[in-house]
Amino acid sequence: MKVPMLDLTEQYQQLRPEILAALEEVMSSAHFILGNNVKKLENDIAAYSNVKHGIGVANGSDALHISLLACGVGPGDEVIVPAFTFFATAGAVARAGATPVFVDIDPRTYNIDPLKIEEAITEKTKAIIPVHLYGQMADMDKIKEIADRHQLYIIEDAAQAIGAKYKGKTVGELGTTACYSFFPTKNLGAYGDGGMIVTNDDEIAEKMRVLRVHGSKPKYYHHVLGYNSRLDELQAAILNVKFPHLDDWSKLRIEKANVYTEMLKELEGVVTTPYIEEHNYHIFHQYTIRVQNRNELQKFLSDQGVSTMVYYPKPLHLQPVFEHLGYKEGDLPETEKAAEEVISLPMFPELKLEQQEYVVSKIKEFYAK
Repeated sequence: MKVPMLDLTEQYQQLRPEILAALEEVMSSAHFILGNNVKKLENDIAAYSNVKHGIGVANGSDALHISLLACGVGPGDEVIVPAFTFFATAGAVARAGATPVFVDIDPRTYNIDPLKIEEAITEKTKAIIPVHLYGQMADMDKIKEIADRHQLYIIEDAAQAIGAKYKGKTVGELGTTACYSFFPTKNLGAYGDGGMIVTNDDEIAEKMRVLRVHGSKPKYYHHVLGYNSRLDELQAAILNVKFPHLDDWSKLRIEKANVYTEMLKELEGVVTTPYIEEHNYHIFHQYTIRVQNRNELQKFLSDQGVSTMVYYPKPLHLQPVFEHLGYKEGDLPETEKAAEEVISLPMFPELKLEQQEYVVSKIKEFYAK
């Protein structure tokens, strides 16, 4: 059996008539940039996030970068980020001219450890970027308390967490801004790049709208240096078709996660299944386990037709591009340990029970040897 990490073909076939009709409507209108589809999606995602403003941008990386700039982050500033995340989290900080300050993670959730944030704060610290990794929100009460006390911005990296909740609050409600990615593999994915920022702050929202159109307001009048970073009207049309299904897809992901967890119980001690904080609603962008002999397991599963991914094998504080910051192996032990042990199993709403059974049977076969 072949089990892909992600298969978008069945989802497309289910939505094909609606998607083609939406694309035809855009093509017929000949309105391709910042039209009604973008406005509708911005309004719907903002309402879904329980905030006032949605600002569509070209991708999730730009969402982070533009958020930082709108909060006034720049050269000489420091921004606290976890080292266990996709490169864009820290890359956006560096692109803004600021310095990423890496801190360790909670080994159970893989999210930033609030206890480590406090000790990393200096007089140069301007913001914190908590990443809601794999679809579970970080410990936002503690992060918010620290941020409020030190007067820091919170920019939520929610690229993997649209629909996640923390103590009944949604992504976006507890930060200054929150950043979504609509990369095709995401829970709400476009058919190309796309991103969005949500916020309750009127002034920051206006700054971000200006920054995404070359810093112009009105058109052709530029008071700040901005970027060309707009969510495409065609992608917004696709996302508008998909968005009403998001909550159902999240429930299906949770069902698949529960199946994996139940089937992997007998490997306890060898395989550590995801830990979910009791107050969290985890939407399982990824189903990530800790294992012994990770690299050997991954190769074995690949040979058996099972696709897996390692998010992320090289922590950010040890990446060559950040060498000048002076971090070394051993500085962030939990991050480094996770990078050696985690592996993500196939996860998508259309995943079949027999596919999951096959995946788990092959994991058991590997450890039986």
